[in-house]
Amino acid sequence: MSSIIKGNISLSVYGESHNPTMGIVIDGLPAGISIDKSLIDNELKKRRPQNEMSTARVELDEYEFISGYFNDKTTGAPLCIQVKNNNYNSNNYKRGDVRPSQSDYSAYLKYNGFNDYRGGGHLSGRLTVLYVIAGAICKQILTKKGIKIASHVKQIKDLVDDDFDTNDLTKQMLYLRQQAFPVLNENTKEKMEKLIKDVAKNNDSVGGIIETVIYPMPAKIGEPLFDSLESQISRYIFAIPAIKGISFGLGFDYIYETGKSANDIWTIKDRHYQTITNHDGGINGGISNGMPITFKVIVKPTPSIKQVQDSINILEGKETKIEIEGAHDPAIVARCSVVIEAMTAISLLDLIISQDGKGWIS
Repeated sequence: MSSIIKGNISLSVYGESHNPTMGIVIDGLPAGISIDKSLIDNELKKRRPQNEMSTARVELDEYEFISGYFNDKTTGAPLCIQVKNNNYNSNNYKRGDVRPSQSDYSAYLKYNGFNDYRGGGHLSGRLTVLYVIAGAICKQILTKKGIKIASHVKQIKDLVDDDFDTNDLTKQMLYLRQQAFPVLNENTKEKMEKLIKDVAKNNDSVGGIIETVIYPMPAKIGEPLFDSLESQISRYIFAIPAIKGISFGLGFDYIYETGKSANDIWTIKDRHYQTITNHDGGINGGISNGMPITFKVIVKPTPSIKQVQDSINILEGKETKIEIEGAHDPAIVARCSVVIEAMTAISLLDLIISQDGKGWIS
């Protein structure tokens, strides 16, 4: 199992959804960094369930610094953070039952039947709490350098939120960071919330698109060919369960454009080089060009729905009916937003260190 990602900032994740503890080891942080725990708490709060639009499983996400932090400063040693799991019921899971669109079957084959199937085990979205904690630390470092990250729920079914406005980006990003359900247009937000609640009443779920922006973004970040800015961000984003696609700038909407209409024309404004449009999402050749980085992520509907579905039991070797019990989200798209920001922050900090070294942090 590859639960370690190595780089300038290396991460090692351990634990399962239905075990008392889980944790993350962050290696590569310089010594002498003070960690703003209130920022971590605020980010975790955004990930936590919200009323009837979320799972009934509510965890307090109690975390503890086990090593690498002394006298309110990082020591330079690996930073180990442990999180408690308190609210789970393993009786809702039957060994051998394969939940539709979950990892049960593939994980059973991969690990010869020894995988922890309770709530997805190590492959559960519960572990994204650890991403959020690591991301909050990286966000703190980036913010001190003026680099900010924000996301919004761009689309659920046919409900589409407003676009990011380059002329009002700072204000929009500040607004989104204060929202539990991050949507720019209040009217669209109300419609999205109603849709999710209606879907929940029918014991079903929906997915959506989350759009993320990084601004202001320094130019020349990215290491082509294989550690380009797009591939680095994508690598981290796809470690989040339920993510099925990512596109930068116009992404798949390029099919509606010609070369002339799609090209970002360069100009000089206030003695700064910039493009009139930002169709490329701030990236050329895998390297940031100084414009805001924008990308969209597709989140699939939560597969765990409380409806009777056809399935199989792999131990008994027969078809069966399955009705998934337990606490699950009718839409994880809003809670997923802060997780995407976290992984973006980690990947971005890693690439900046590749460009400017760890002295950039201090």
